[in-house]
Amino acid sequence: MISLNTLKPQRGAKKRKRIIGRGQGSGMGGTATRGMKGQKSRSGDGKMAGFEGGQSPLIRRMPKRGVGSMFRKEYDIVSLSVLEKNFDKGAEITCESLKKAGVVKRGLPVKILGTGEISKALNISVQAYSKSAAEKIVKAGGKAEIVKCTCSKSKAKAAKQ
Repeated sequence: MISLNTLKPQRGAKKRKRIIGRGQGSGMGGTATRGMKGQKSRSGDGKMAGFEGGQSPLIRRMPKRGVGSMFRKEYDIVSLSVLEKNFDKGAEITCESLKKAGVVKRGLPVKILGTGEISKALNISVQAYSKSAAEKIVKAGGKAEIVKCTCSKSKAKAAKQ
């Protein structure tokens, strides 16, 4: 009668594991199944990742783009024409007031650029100005004051370093 404890695999179904590199007695002596010569017969035959048989690898053939300076400063940019449109004469403009007005969204330090004209006297306190922007603001009777960054993203960046 057949029961679980009497079951055996079919004849020839189980094959002995190949034992390599254990001398002549293993039946795999000499070259240990690696063949006579060539890269794969030698120790340390592993190829580096991306190796393409001597052909110049894809990673070296592709153009390198997008690598920039690790010291680059990113700014939320605002032009004078936008300030002219969104703020009244004599207004105190800071990063927070620009955010409330929806002029800047990313929470980065703010830089004012001299694009457009300004006729109102505005008191602006942000992190950076272009030379032409600062001149136009002062010419219109306003103040261009540089303040240290208080935005959330730059604080997080500084904390990482």
